[in-house]
Amino acid sequence: MSPTAIHEDMGIRIEEALRRRFTHHGDHAERYGAEFAALWRAAADHSLGGKLVRPRLLLDIHRALTDDTEADPPLAAIDVAAHIELLHYAFLLHDDVIDGDLTRRRRPNLIGSLAASAPSATEDGALHWARSSAILMGDLLLTAAVMGFARADVPEQVRLGLLELMEQTILETVAGEHTDVALSHGIVAPELDTVLSMSVYKTATYSFSLPLRAAALLAGASPHAERTLTSVGRHIGLAYQLQDDLLCVFGDHRAHGKDAFSDLREGKETAIIAYARSTAAWPRIARRFGASDLSLQEAGEIRDLLRECGAEGFAIDLVGDQLDAVHSLLADAELSGDIGPDAAGAILHTVTRLEGRQA
Repeated sequence: MSPTAIHEDMGIRIEEALRRRFTHHGDHAERYGAEFAALWRAAADHSLGGKLVRPRLLLDIHRALTDDTEADPPLAAIDVAAHIELLHYAFLLHDDVIDGDLTRRRRPNLIGSLAASAPSATEDGALHWARSSAILMGDLLLTAAVMGFARADVPEQVRLGLLELMEQTILETVAGEHTDVALSHGIVAPELDTVLSMSVYKTATYSFSLPLRAAALLAGASPHAERTLTSVGRHIGLAYQLQDDLLCVFGDHRAHGKDAFSDLREGKETAIIAYARSTAAWPRIARRFGASDLSLQEAGEIRDLLRECGAEGFAIDLVGDQLDAVHSLLADAELSGDIGPDAAGAILHTVTRLEGRQA
């Protein structure tokens, strides 16, 4: 089977596992009323069909770590991968509530859909119901993810490792989100180290370190290999977040799918902005930074100032630093024999996909 066919087959298997979980929970929800069952169906509709970046990463690295590139991934690995995606869905729902968003990827998110379809409710009532539903569904999916790890068909020691990993992941991701909100309201100072730490905790921990560490646990890799993969995941995740920040300000919104200059209108504290604060250009940037009615012309002017003051180049260099660190860590791990060339190659393939991404 070709690498492309294997990749597609893994995606189908993960999607099937996710669909089974939603169907199972949806069927059980019927006893609690039609609205509750409909909530599960709506959540499935908005959750399924994604890129499956995290579960695919887990299965790719697990396959490479076990040195069996031809064998099908074990059901336990597919199940754990699927529950990592449920965790992702839970975080997205909570993010949408925190950010007050009604759309995602240019279409109504779960909150937007529920609010628009709420029968015989005032606009405020429909929105409150929709946001409450998203919070509660996020809680349910978070619980489902934890229970999925607890019920994984793996040796007891591996299960305990997975549960400890899940606990740490949730703690760090919530801490990162908490800091992000604090930054957005001026509760903590927007220093560069704080912004970078927030990005690692909020994005890198669950999006990259979690699937890499889970793959290592399931494959029976050494503790040193797991620690290396933790660091690799943090560097990849920070590079990914920095690229997102760059795309929102300097990228083509038609390609990346986000609202043009939304970070500038929201006053999002990123590494780009943290650097700009230290330059002579900041007073001119600060005049309209964070203005909800920021026009495209004004946003373009801020973008140009951020480019001229060196903030864009600074962030690009930071991305390069993170990816260089990944290469160095993997080279050392290969040299020591902790991570084989197949696993290192699979991770570097992920890094290659990150380099120059436009969406």
